[in-house]
Amino acid sequence: QVQLVESGGGLVQAGGSLRLSCAASGNIVSIDAMRWYRQAPGKQRELVAASNNGGASTFYAASVKSRFTISRDNAKLTAHLQMNSLKPEDTAVYYCNADLSTGPLRTYRYWGQGTQVTVSS
Repeated sequence: QVQLVESGGGLVQAGGSLRLSCAASGNIVSIDAMRWYRQAPGKQRELVAASNNGGASTFYAASVKSRFTISRDNAKLTAHLQMNSLKPEDTAVYYCNADLSTGPLRTYRYWGQGTQVTVSS
C-alpha cells in the first residue's frame, strides 16, 4: 500500500518557523515531482511549492517565495517544507502530493492526509 504521511505541523507565533516532512512508503520504484499544497478554511486548495525529480527545478507561490524552501531526499523517499517568517495568513492544512511510480507505466499521483499549521498573531 503506497502512502504519503505528513508531519511537523503545529501552532507557532507569527515570525516563527516550522519544518514539515512528507514520507512516502510502499512498493515505490521512483518518485517524480513532489509538491506541497495548503487549504485554509473557506478557501480553495493552492499549490505552495513544488520540486522536480532531481530537485533542481522548484516552484514557489508568490505569497511564500523567499520564506519557504522545499527540499527532498529521494533515497529516503522524503520531502520537507521549511517555513520561516510565518504569518497568520499561512494558517492552513498543508498537504503533501507526489507522483510515485510502482513500476513501468505505473505512475500515479498520491496525497497525504494533511497536517495543520496554525500561526497566531
